[in-house]
Amino acid sequence: MFGGLREKLKAARDRLGGSIEAAAARAEPVEETVPAAAAPATQPVSDPGPATATTAPASPSFVQKVKTLIIERELIVSEKDLDDALSELEMTLLESDVALPATDAIIGSVEKNLVGRHRKIGESVDDLVVHALKTALLDVLGNGFDLREYITKHDRPVKILFTGVNGTGKTTTVAKIGAYLKKEGFTVVIGAGDTYRAGAIEQIAVHAERIGIRVIQHQEGADPSAVLFDAVEYARSHKIDVVLADTAGRFHNKANLMSQLEKIKRVMKPDLVVYVDEAVAGNDAVTRAFEFDKTVGADAVVLTKADMDSRGGAAISIAHTIGKPLMFLGVGQAYEDILPFEPAKVVDELLDGGA
Repeated sequence: MFGGLREKLKAARDRLGGSIEAAAARAEPVEETVPAAAAPATQPVSDPGPATATTAPASPSFVQKVKTLIIERELIVSEKDLDDALSELEMTLLESDVALPATDAIIGSVEKNLVGRHRKIGESVDDLVVHALKTALLDVLGNGFDLREYITKHDRPVKILFTGVNGTGKTTTVAKIGAYLKKEGFTVVIGAGDTYRAGAIEQIAVHAERIGIRVIQHQEGADPSAVLFDAVEYARSHKIDVVLADTAGRFHNKANLMSQLEKIKRVMKPDLVVYVDEAVAGNDAVTRAFEFDKTVGADAVVLTKADMDSRGGAAISIAHTIGKPLMFLGVGQAYEDILPFEPAKVVDELLDGGA
């Protein structure tokens, strides 16, 4: 996953480290001047001849010697030292479909963490660079969204409404999350709220049967608000933990479908609205998520087809750009092929486990 971005980040990491090493080679050692001890006042003597009283400079103390040694061996990284390497990193991120605001944030963070830094004795340049990159990426990725923890801490049933554009794998994602939650010990019901697309009800019903979850459905063309209302009522009466509500795919600029989604929200009163899109859509996914959030709101994002995305731009960008956390990554066709998004693990993978 994100193999192309991992390779490009490795090259950028090497370039940053090389720039710092080159700066270290050019740097001249800095000597610390040890001040001479103050000369004591001269004492009068009986010999009237000319006389002067001086004292030899005091030997530097152990602490002063250590301080001088450290100054001679450390390197203060300047902005000029990193200009070319940071420009290369910027191009790496943009070419990987990382959105411009996220790219700017990463570059700013790396620069802040490296410029002016003192590399102490024994400190690896690569450790310095990896720490700066890791800090920058974690800041941009955010904290993720732990659905298990959310469900545990909230009143049941927890109602989750899934939205998104056509053809991004939303219905399959609903089934995958249902299977995931069932495996985690939660009871689940699915509401077949996509009554618009031909075959959608049958599709979600087949998924639900395969994973052993009850689906609440009406006939094709029915009011999706009514379907999802019934799903919530079923969950309440049967003490079900979670309601997963599928909806028809739609674009944010389709006024009639967006107003329908507003009605669904009023009737269902979801605890969470989850936007689903494809990781391979890159910046398009980021833009669409932003527009959906602006139009109907979103609490978290799921990206499908992450296993097919070598660039990783959407996953890197989306939380920072729209201010909404990633919840899951879809990584295959099987029901178990969905991963809770854990930023620290993603960053470790991108940086090959660097410290």
